Amino acid sequence: MRITEVAKTRESRLKGDIVNSDGVHVAVVVGSAVFDLKGRKLYDLKGSRIYRLSGELVGHLNEAGGAVRRLDKAADSLF
Repeated sequence: MRITEVAKTRESRLKGDIVNSDGVHVAVVVGSAVFDLKGRKLYDLKGSRIYRLSGELVGHLNEAGGAVRRLDKAADSLF
């Protein structure tokens, strides 16, 4: 694999969309940060766990490969 392919693979893991349980696009993930659709940082993301900026655990993402991640139904209220 070329270096550019490795960088693209790594970048694709660091960027993605979050959809709620109804399939509506509600947020964007860039690196380990979750932003609303206006670009404001709302949460930190560590693995599949969503944390407030204060460090409080507030929800989880369902583990699904790819750039689109789904919220647990219980976490829909975060957005």
